[in-house]
Amino acid sequence: MKVRLEVRRERYEAVRAALAEHGIETDDEADLVLSERDAFSDTLLVREGDTGARVVLPVGEIVSIETRGRGVEVCTAERVYQTGERLYQLAAALDPEKFLRVSNSSVIARDKVRRITPTLSMRFILTMADGRRVDVTRSYYYMFKEAFGI
Repeated sequence: MKVRLEVRRERYEAVRAALAEHGIETDDEADLVLSERDAFSDTLLVREGDTGARVVLPVGEIVSIETRGRGVEVCTAERVYQTGERLYQLAAALDPEKFLRVSNSSVIARDKVRRITPTLSMRFILTMADGRRVDVTRSYYYMFKEAFGI
């Protein structure tokens, strides 16, 4: 059996060794995930779109995460990466103090919002640090207002 570990760095080796003693392998590609309660990821495993190479991306570089068709794109100021994870899984793995879900298809980094433009229909249009625009939909309108103190 193989599992992917989502635990704090300082505990990673100890947990990996304990699992290995019981015959359980760890693999970053595994479907089963063993995670620590209230432990948020400080990196994400993503793929470069053009080469398909795997990259360990620090979450501090993330500007937004958006679904595009059947895929999920992780956007930084310099590049757009692909991931096989679902948006809800990524949102659960990220610290809610730093990231906020703003629609069914978008999660944003709170500190990367550069401009908030209100619209007439209970929505906001956010301009992110990379120039990308992200909509806050009606379903997330009040949560967004509360999170940003508007």
